[in-house]
Amino acid sequence: MREITTDQIHRYKEEFYSDPRNMITMNAVTANGVLKCARNVDTERRDINEFSVLLKSGEITNQKKSGRCWMFAALNVVRYQIMKSLKLETFELSENFVYFYDKLEKANYFLENILETLDEPGDSRLIAWLLESPVADGGQWDMIVSLIEKYGIVPKYAMPETTPSSESAEMNAALTEKLRGYACVLRREYKNGESIEELRGRKDDMIDAIYRMLCVCLGCPPESFDLEIRDKDHKYVRDTNLTPVDFYRKYAKLDLSQFVSLINAPTENKPFHRSYGVRFLGNVRGGRPVRYLNLEIEELKEAAIRQLEAGLPVWFGSEVSRHFAREGGILDAKIFDRGALFNTDFTMTKAERLDYGQSKMTHAMVFLGVNLDEDGKPNRWKVENSWGKDRGKEGYLLMSDDWFTENLYQIVVDRKFLPEKLIEEYEAEPIMLEPWDPMGSLAD
Repeated sequence: MREITTDQIHRYKEEFYSDPRNMITMNAVTANGVLKCARNVDTERRDINEFSVLLKSGEITNQKKSGRCWMFAALNVVRYQIMKSLKLETFELSENFVYFYDKLEKANYFLENILETLDEPGDSRLIAWLLESPVADGGQWDMIVSLIEKYGIVPKYAMPETTPSSESAEMNAALTEKLRGYACVLRREYKNGESIEELRGRKDDMIDAIYRMLCVCLGCPPESFDLEIRDKDHKYVRDTNLTPVDFYRKYAKLDLSQFVSLINAPTENKPFHRSYGVRFLGNVRGGRPVRYLNLEIEELKEAAIRQLEAGLPVWFGSEVSRHFAREGGILDAKIFDRGALFNTDFTMTKAERLDYGQSKMTHAMVFLGVNLDEDGKPNRWKVENSWGKDRGKEGYLLMSDDWFTENLYQIVVDRKFLPEKLIEEYEAEPIMLEPWDPMGSLAD
């Protein structure tokens, strides 16, 4: 073992002060922060906000202080089709409606996982992972599909936002404490000799209490509603007594079961052109399992372009905080030069960042456009975010193609835009990843 010596500290300090540029940099950063000082003006000037392929969506949505980006992004894809069906300039679906059932289903999923792992030691990594965040706000594409196919969708006015839906921390804390307490009861009574059947009886009462808590926080979801809107030609449209599932099937005109997740995880333990799932990851028991096909990044770009050119937005997941200039809404791998600022190198590859916990998917958004150069290659992408109009450029972001390569991990496309070979690979028996694998991360 070798410790840092006083002589070393003196030498480091002398070296630092020997270069006057270090003093200038220190003064600038201590006064303004790292990213403001590392911002690359030349890169910003190069990022032109215009796109050769561009779709027009509705007004920007706002998830506020909640981790529902995956939900907002998916509903923004669905609403695009509803707006076309009903000839609307804008429209918003109720995120709160889907949120309610996601929380309810996640509670059930968590308790079922506890029942499946009753023989697992209480201090095992798996039990610790299950208990860490039983009803987190975040999610995955396949999880929203399970919710919509089971419960449907409603307009925002049919179940508007509440304070706990927009600021979810307090509600989540109460639900988490309740569910951890229920896990304690189930594991304790199992040790005391109760049968699985008796424990499941207890679980039904537990879900009843969770339902009550959710109604208190989010309101009770409607079983039916009346659609009343005026289209862009000022024509009044009324459709009464619609169930949420009927509304989805009649107006969305999307078969979400045909959409597949493509990922780019260039790590040694995940060969390309293989299908992957994640143990204990999901929300709806009996719903659609989380599944991905791992491909080269250029294959993801090609699939996204095909879908955009066909007039359909693309849901995607990425690590949004990396190389993100919030002022101006620019995602560009060269927007900040921290290496020049600190006079050092940041050299980890995308695979190394995944393997060493430096990166994972954190946020889901929607592609609405792409700019193709003279050779038909993408150089920038238009992104619809869900942080309100005051973030980015009126709510939209510009993503450079280099940023796509380095920081995007997942896109979702209709299988009709993929070669049959890729569909066969996606539908092959998946390799199951551990719950804590970075590809099991939830977008929030």
